Amino acid sequence: MPPPGQLLHALIAVLTATLGFIADWNHTHVYNPRWPPHAKFHNGQTMSTGLLLGGTALFHLFVRPLANPRDNLNVVSWILCLNYVAQVSAVFYPGSLPIDPEFAGGPGGAFPQAYGAAVLVGVVGVGYWLEEARIRRLEGNVVKAK
Repeated sequence: MPPPGQLLHALIAVLTATLGFIADWNHTHVYNPRWPPHAKFHNGQTMSTGLLLGGTALFHLFVRPLANPRDNLNVVSWILCLNYVAQVSAVFYPGSLPIDPEFAGGPGGAFPQAYGAAVLVGVVGVGYWLEEARIRRLEGNVVKAK
């Protein structure tokens, strides 16, 4: 069984890979007749990016971790945060809105992605803290054994 920090990172990796499809494969995004084809192209790009980032994090967690556990922790944590940093930063581009006006007033108000991103990055932080503590304990045991 993987340690708790890695399990939290795996959970966020799976969510990163799938949440874009869960949230966007509906009438508000992919099937929204008001969206021009180019907007749908970029929505598809964003969904695929989440899938690739989540898959890459899982790859480094379970298939081929980097040789140095701390480097691996840093890389996986960074990969898992990229999608959410980009999501929140998108509101700063000219003419950008986090939610189409016809769907405003739903859960999360005017910027529901900010809440979700904060929670997901927070869970990555908890996973990082747990895994960093585990690595420190292991390093301490190696030093004591010498």
